[in-house]
Amino acid sequence: MILSPRGLRAATSNVLQLALHGHVADLRPMPAETIGEGRGRPVYRYRPPEGVVPAGPPVLFVPPPAAPARCYDLRRGCSLAEHVVRAGRLSYLLDHGPIRSADRDLGVREQVRDVLPGAIRAVSRDAGGQPVQLVGWCLGGIFALLAAAADPGLPIASVAAIAVPVDARAVRLAVPPAAVPNPARRVAGVAGAVLRSYRMLTNLDNADFLQQIEAVDHFMHTMAAYPGQTARQIYRALLRDDALMRGGIVIGGRRVDLRAVRVPVLAIAGRGDALAPVRAVRPLVGLLGGAPQVRFEIVSGGHLGVLTGRSARTTTWRHLDRWLDEGTVRHGIRAQRGAATV
Repeated sequence: MILSPRGLRAATSNVLQLALHGHVADLRPMPAETIGEGRGRPVYRYRPPEGVVPAGPPVLFVPPPAAPARCYDLRRGCSLAEHVVRAGRLSYLLDHGPIRSADRDLGVREQVRDVLPGAIRAVSRDAGGQPVQLVGWCLGGIFALLAAAADPGLPIASVAAIAVPVDARAVRLAVPPAAVPNPARRVAGVAGAVLRSYRMLTNLDNADFLQQIEAVDHFMHTMAAYPGQTARQIYRALLRDDALMRGGIVIGGRRVDLRAVRVPVLAIAGRGDALAPVRAVRPLVGLLGGAPQVRFEIVSGGHLGVLTGRSARTTTWRHLDRWLDEGTVRHGIRAQRGAATV
């Protein structure tokens, strides 16, 4: 690797940053305050930047259960939450928090009929009764759509479903780690570490690249395993039985079909997403026959990258900006900028 004088200065600066501080990424979460809690699942309102009075309709980020809510706030400079908040939108986050022993009975029914509806109502109340624009990634997007289908009376303005695999037949599930012989797992682990080190060394002059690797590592280290019952329910209902493609799933004794969704839906798929490939997300267009509008977009990126990768800033986020702006117009509200701080 031969660096230009400018590249050498940048690499030296990055190495010094790592040596002095142990990190290059700014992992501080966006400031937020709790507005409510349902079954131990807090809902946060993001604080607006100084000089901005945020406007609605409010945006609620819905992460998948057991995935860190930081998926929406990966790092400063590449945080979807930061981007949406700084655009002057009234923004909220449902945080499932760490997995506890009491969560072993928290299955699909509880998520769709209890946890998420409670969060939606709390956000709507806090926003003066405005309907809520849901943004859900992966299973968070599936639960957002199921909640909208299960209860048309919920104050939902729209759903943005990002990397949502509704057709399980199109998803190639990875082999569980326990099924791989120990020597093979060790070899794969060593190979991954070598590749990561090589990529870092060849990009020492690229601070944004180094920051992204560090932020993704931090995110992955905080991933938790699904509780047994939740994992079994999700696998059986959404994957093994391919229920979403076969007329919906039974929740609380009642079949919930995505055709019952009655709000506009934006669906985004990533070309490089192995967990939610384009062919697994595209069927949403046909399943949402009752929605007044369904928009389908394809962007670059893997499963996490499609949401908050470096390229997402000019692809997924732009599609989402336009979608949220249209939602604001639909409800006759215009964001206020440059007003007094609240």
